[in-house]
Amino acid sequence: MENSTEVTEFILLGLTDDPELQIPLFIIFSLIYLITLVGNLRMIKLILLDSHLHTPMYFFLCNLSLVDLGYSSAVTPKVMARFLTGDNIIPYNSCVTQFFFFVAFITVESFLLASMAYDRYAAVCKPLHYTTTMTTSVCTCLVIGPYICGFLNASIHTGNIFRLSFCRSNVVDHFFCDAPPLLTLSCSDNYISEMIILFVVGFNDLFSVLVILISYLFIFITILRMRSSEGCQKAFSTCASHLTAVSIFYGTGIFMYLQTSSSHSMGTDKLASVFYTMVVPMLNPLVYSLRNKEVKSAFRKTVGKAKSSIGLMF
Repeated sequence: MENSTEVTEFILLGLTDDPELQIPLFIIFSLIYLITLVGNLRMIKLILLDSHLHTPMYFFLCNLSLVDLGYSSAVTPKVMARFLTGDNIIPYNSCVTQFFFFVAFITVESFLLASMAYDRYAAVCKPLHYTTTMTTSVCTCLVIGPYICGFLNASIHTGNIFRLSFCRSNVVDHFFCDAPPLLTLSCSDNYISEMIILFVVGFNDLFSVLVILISYLFIFITILRMRSSEGCQKAFSTCASHLTAVSIFYGTGIFMYLQTSSSHSMGTDKLASVFYTMVVPMLNPLVYSLRNKEVKSAFRKTVGKAKSSIGLMF
């Protein structure tokens, strides 16, 4: 069969077709997206403006917030508009664009999490050599690398999915353009496409997870050797927050993608997708940064300066 498409647009079924739930869901997702925007933009602003936060850890956090904004914005605004207007149609090219940027940013995030784990390993396990280990060039490579891998990965998946022929139907049983529901619409042989997804996603996740697990293995060994209970408690708190976010992110992603199309339950997949497209980007500023004393101090300084400026104006 020729690698061509017979459709010019897709119809997204969304999360529910119950008209009574449209407005409540619109309000909920609007609040989630607003919190995501405010939290991540505030984090980026604080890190850029406060010189005390110009360290490798906050450099990674700044990029993580940027990536969270990216893949949340690739999906959430369209979902919100659909709840408000009832328009379920997405043009073919818009579907391709949404899929590309979603895959790109979510891949960047997975590799950034690995880079952050390595940074924590260097800080906890080799504190005396931290400044010589995490140099500007090393940090730059650990950030640029994930972006290169993310957009390369998105190009592979986009070409792999949209080379197929969609001549059976144009109704996508999902709330955004994602690989599993699109594969079910194809009238081409999906075996090679599924194998490519399993291999590429499996390799990316395995590599990132191994870096995280190995980094934290050495971190836990170092913590067990610490004599200061305060230092142990602080390190455990940092690890627990990070590993919680990592578990949510990787758990939903692996559950979603490392299956064949025949074993997918769309209802379960949609729930998992809500978590990693909307909830995780909202939680990341809280999980990684807002509990940090340095970030709280920077925020109080920013608020204080803003109040002083307003007082001078009036």
